[in-house]
Amino acid sequence: MGALAHRPKLYEQVAERLGDAISAGTLRAGDRLPSVRQLSLRERVSISTVLQAYLHLESVGLIETRPQSGHYVRRRERPRLAEPLVSRPAAAATPVTVSALVARVYRSARDSRLVQFGTASPAPELLPTRRLYRELNALTREAGDTGILYDLPPGCPELRQQLARRSLDWGCALSPEDFITTCGASEAINLCLLAVARTGDTIAIESPAYYGTLQAIEALGLRALEIPSSPRSGMELDALQAALERRRVAAVLVVPSFSNPVGSCMPEENRRRLVAMLAERDVPLIEDDIYGDLHFGSERPRTCKAFDTTGNVMLCGSFSKTLAPGFRVGFVAPGRFRERVELLKFSHTVATATLPQLTIARFLQEGGYDRHLRALRRRLAAQVERMAEAVAEHFPEGTRVARPLGSSLLWVELPPRVDALELHAKALEAGVSIAPGPIFSARPDSYRNFIRLSCGHPWTPRIEGAMSTLGSLARSLA
Repeated sequence: MGALAHRPKLYEQVAERLGDAISAGTLRAGDRLPSVRQLSLRERVSISTVLQAYLHLESVGLIETRPQSGHYVRRRERPRLAEPLVSRPAAAATPVTVSALVARVYRSARDSRLVQFGTASPAPELLPTRRLYRELNALTREAGDTGILYDLPPGCPELRQQLARRSLDWGCALSPEDFITTCGASEAINLCLLAVARTGDTIAIESPAYYGTLQAIEALGLRALEIPSSPRSGMELDALQAALERRRVAAVLVVPSFSNPVGSCMPEENRRRLVAMLAERDVPLIEDDIYGDLHFGSERPRTCKAFDTTGNVMLCGSFSKTLAPGFRVGFVAPGRFRERVELLKFSHTVATATLPQLTIARFLQEGGYDRHLRALRRRLAAQVERMAEAVAEHFPEGTRVARPLGSSLLWVELPPRVDALELHAKALEAGVSIAPGPIFSARPDSYRNFIRLSCGHPWTPRIEGAMSTLGSLARSLA
């Protein structure tokens, strides 16, 4: 008589069902499994059977046991994609003609039907919206005439006081009088450019660069000189030094901490060298620190402003990426250009809205900001990792992806045959918005096979499906 077919034991059946749920993605890496008692009741088996099932799953590497915490789905190590190489932009300064292309992209940001990978703002559910509204409502009742009057430059004293306190975290020791409040970081950067440059002047920038920066340079009639940049360390300072020796540059504009779109972070020694190099040549440094608070490591990077002894660094920032994009509250500490920037602020927008400034000042004063940042950074770091895994899983062979140490963006290099503008058009038809690479350069033929993806929204089945769709479209073009 032949041997009887093996019938799985009861614990093996339980383990198989859990293993299938893990393979299907119903249970994901990091998810906590039911307690032994809960699973025993759900599966209608004994506690010892559940323990055997969990021991089996742990032995095959699918789950892990954390003391005093429970059982969790183990994170599977996926092969990491290579990073993009150091950029090699053209060596000549050029006029910027990016606005028409940018307009095509940001129109899609208003369409709620699309999965938004193209915008760089965090999802509202990651922000302390209710807390801010409570503060705003209270201030509306308390502010009296203050809330409806112009808050003339330099702006809200309460907010500038809080900014001065926070500057200690940036490696600085600024006073409230060092700050001017602005309508977001975009206005701060525009004011700095206006203060130090004239029509036709050249501004040195990272390559690739944030398209908002390129639009500001275009609107002011300036020329962009794109400097090679590393996805790890940012602007290549040897290349910048060589450029400064060849031509006159009115200013250098950088995002040292987690640049947009690449996510690079300039090492501290490079920041020190950059500040000294430009001070020696009397070339202003415009520092965009909008992502500085969104570091994934244990310590916030020190700003370039921390190494400034001559007032040559113009530090810009805002709360648009951490608290409330719609409040449009930003700031600038323009150093020796303060008087000029303050006059320009008044002539351009007169004042920044009062109540949003007071709301953020109170939120900072009451200590909620740091707790919020810790939670936000954890969420964004997890979302960036999940998106990078999805790129590795779904995108065509030969894809490269940067590995940012902060912020919420992924810079993806696709195989050379994939045209980012064509992919952008096809993705929109499929209900997905992305930011194509050419909008991040003054030259529209640059970064034709690159895209930027925002990781600002919590992972959901809808986002997972959109990444799968985007990968399929990229593979079809490759």
